[in-house]
Amino acid sequence: MFLYAFWTFFGVLVLLALFLSFKIAVADMRRRIIPDAYLFPLLIIGMITIANFPWICNVQDGITGMAFGYILAAAIGLCFDRILTKRNPNAESPIGLGDIKLISVGGLWAGPTCLACALVFACIFGGIWAHINKQKYIPFAPFFLSGEILSLIAFAFLV
Repeated sequence: MFLYAFWTFFGVLVLLALFLSFKIAVADMRRRIIPDAYLFPLLIIGMITIANFPWICNVQDGITGMAFGYILAAAIGLCFDRILTKRNPNAESPIGLGDIKLISVGGLWAGPTCLACALVFACIFGGIWAHINKQKYIPFAPFFLSGEILSLIAFAFLV
């Protein structure tokens, strides 16, 4: 009985995380903004998940992945910002703070190794979408979340 309740609670957390991920992706596609109202519950669910159900990574790997994701995304965003403002002082940064926080939360869920795989998938998916739609700027959240889900599935069942 306890085991059934344990896995039911895990299933509810994963479904809630998928719902929040969908809301984040839709918000980023429509308005190019990632609301903290969806992002912070996803962070809390990720903390609960890795603390009680270490299926992909344990707490130490999750916190390492979170720090790695934040530092990596912030450094890339800063580099792009510096390069673009040298060319055009009125250019907007292609990586926003919401994207940086989302990558950090993805690192918490997945750990550093799975996060790297998710970023590769996200860049491939986003690049294909941008090429097909001939867009310069793309909303990164839908592609990152799909890459994150794909890499979590791959690491859970294949690795």
